[in-house]
Amino acid sequence: MYTDFRNWRHNGAWKAIHDRLYQWNRAEQGRRPSPSEAVIDSQSVKSAAGVHATVGYDAGKQIKGRKRLIAVDTLGVLLGVVVTAASMGERAGAKPLLERVKQMGQAVCWLVTIWADGGFSGEPFMKWVDGYLSLDCAGRVASRTDAGVHRAEKRWVVEPTLGWLMHCRRLVRDYELLPGTSETFIYLAMIRIMVRRWA
Repeated sequence: MYTDFRNWRHNGAWKAIHDRLYQWNRAEQGRRPSPSEAVIDSQSVKSAAGVHATVGYDAGKQIKGRKRLIAVDTLGVLLGVVVTAASMGERAGAKPLLERVKQMGQAVCWLVTIWADGGFSGEPFMKWVDGYLSLDCAGRVASRTDAGVHRAEKRWVVEPTLGWLMHCRRLVRDYELLPGTSETFIYLAMIRIMVRRWA
């Protein structure tokens, strides 16, 4: 069983299943295939005993373990995830996350706005995001410190998604030796959530 799981992780099958279900989920909600807005955030979780690779200390949250950086659409459905050491800063971790979102190609071709909290602020990072998005379209990062209740509501759609992940016993801590395996279990959790919506 684990061999199949590992093989599907290596050949990208789990991600492909997730992405197909993602497209069906948007169609079911009457949305066009590509979102125009995304929200990014991070979640630090403790690592289990015996997990030593890519582990660090998040001084802000006082957690030793790993950090999950996720991007979701405005429905709260996962676009991409990157697992790093908890010591990695949000802006540094967001770059590989957004690169991974970019690899979705036509599935994100209408993406023009990325919402984030103050941990992702800073002119150098915003310029990087603008350059990243300008390959296909223009974009910007909006912080929760911006004026307007509507903007705050947009940014908070990521919080339920992080909560959904913590309802999965396998994800309450990071039990995996490799960060890539942790990422796969997050995709599996979202696959389960999307399937249950249609049940």
